Amino acid sequence: MNRRLLTILLIAFVIAGICAWLVYRLVGVRMAASRPMATARLVAAAKDIPLGAVITQADLTTITIAGTAPKGAILKPEDAVGRGVISEIYQGEPILESRLAGVGSGGGLAPTIPEGMRACAVRVDEVVGVAGFVIPGSRVDVLVSGNPPGANTQGVETQTLLQNIQVLSAGTDIAKDAEGKPQQVQVVNLLVTPEQAETLSLASNTLKIQLVLRNPLDTQMAKVPPEAMSNIFLGTAPVPAAAAPRRAAGGGHKPAPKTYSVIISNGSKTTETKFAPPEGQH
Repeated sequence: MNRRLLTILLIAFVIAGICAWLVYRLVGVRMAASRPMATARLVAAAKDIPLGAVITQADLTTITIAGTAPKGAILKPEDAVGRGVISEIYQGEPILESRLAGVGSGGGLAPTIPEGMRACAVRVDEVVGVAGFVIPGSRVDVLVSGNPPGANTQGVETQTLLQNIQVLSAGTDIAKDAEGKPQQVQVVNLLVTPEQAETLSLASNTLKIQLVLRNPLDTQMAKVPPEAMSNIFLGTAPVPAAAAPRRAAGGGHKPAPKTYSVIISNGSKTTETKFAPPEGQH
């Protein structure tokens, strides 16, 4: 076969292949555009639903999204009505199983407590409650002050009892203030383990408890030794005896006064006279 004819045929096949591929792509795109897209109908919040609320029919609406429903999404309103909210849900947000308490758990604080944890109440005042800024979701350290059993002369001691503890509620409020405003409350509920609940309950009966606010992102556990009242005044204590000038064993003798010598030369005769300075000029 003519070499030139073979080259022409080869080029023609390549061009035909490219054209076929382009036609396939164009037809495929148009067919995909004309094909109806898969959608899913979900139950969503008709308004903001606060933490601890019990969902009613008026709180719900339905929305349609493209694609498949996310894992755990509620598809029927009756599956959400009557259940407590354990994490705040915002308007238009799909309602997920993970944001709701179990069926029959009700609302309020109890359903928000994770399995294996406890809510322990601590009485606070304006100072102990960090001037009202201990709000739901805050992280605090718990300090206790008192006289240890068999206390020695050190007296009152303060010790860090618990660290990085989550605040579940401030008074009767279990949701954060939208503007983060301080609120004065008498009782704060802390999220603790059963063992920590026993320790905290025992301490609250005999010791003074104070909460120390911390940054929620700071999860480091600090090693803080107990602080005694006597240690606070060490900076103003008298100079220790070891640092004072040493004295003779008798204790009452004053050091010998400093004397001055005057040498007088008169020809071959030389005399030396010693005398003390006037009083007060040492």
